Amino acid sequence: MGRILLYGRPVPGLMVIPAGAEQVSPLVPGSTDLADLAEGEADGALILAPPGTLERDYVMAQALRTVRAQGEIIVFAPKDKGGTRLRKTLEGFGCEVFEEARRHHRFCQVERPSTLDRLDLALRAGAPRRLDDTGLWTQPGVFSWDRLDRGTGLLLRTLPELKGRGADFGAGIGLLALQVLKSAQVTELTLVELDRRAVRAAEHNLDDSRVEVIWGDVRQLDERITGLDFIVMNPPFHDGGQEDRALGQAFIRTAAGRLRKGGVCWLTANRHLPYESVLQEHFRRVDLRADDGGYKIYEAQA
Repeated sequence: MGRILLYGRPVPGLMVIPAGAEQVSPLVPGSTDLADLAEGEADGALILAPPGTLERDYVMAQALRTVRAQGEIIVFAPKDKGGTRLRKTLEGFGCEVFEEARRHHRFCQVERPSTLDRLDLALRAGAPRRLDDTGLWTQPGVFSWDRLDRGTGLLLRTLPELKGRGADFGAGIGLLALQVLKSAQVTELTLVELDRRAVRAAEHNLDDSRVEVIWGDVRQLDERITGLDFIVMNPPFHDGGQEDRALGQAFIRTAAGRLRKGGVCWLTANRHLPYESVLQEHFRRVDLRADDGGYKIYEAQA
């Protein structure tokens, strides 16, 4: 069968995944980066297309670039998360598309043509870039990739000067870390981020010997990241495009276990999220430090 690429984690039973398929999603730590593969290097690809337009078109363009001519590519997505737009995009690249619908998804199967159209436009539009207003590196598909989200903004305005060894859980491109590192009393800062694109952006954005950036899942941290003086975080509450409140709660439990006694966790959360009970359960003291624009800031002491 040759080298088959797999982008994303389809729901069980949605389709047959060939044995040995090579994961290329940036949200799977240790996966291969599509952008690092040579043109025509793969024999086929299965692509669970992401929902954002720039990100989705970029991934499809990269798949077409990396699969050899006449190789089979299957691109699929839920109908309400970009699935209905797959065919038009693939045809715009010069592909002949066979489309079918099943289990609330659209599946588009193509044989990679020898000649492709407008691939470079999609590759440039979805590639890493520096923002004009801040000069920070980012990439379409990263959380709040082209703007400061309101929850992070409120936390930035509320954070005191921190000190000692700390961590930023779900660090994104490093916006919170940049604020934390303004304190000369911070001796170490470990950023943990699941999205490889954000990890690479943060590595560009944070030129500081006190920083270590880890590509990984906060819920599966290395045991050496413990005894911390502080943790800052804007916990995610979406997984695979669906709201998952348990994800943010898991971040809180992990933070409580990684702080020294008396260490503090600063976090921001949408007002509707049920974090108070899990904070009270795992921390000795919990204080609401800000409440504005639909977001709350908590300081929790271990």
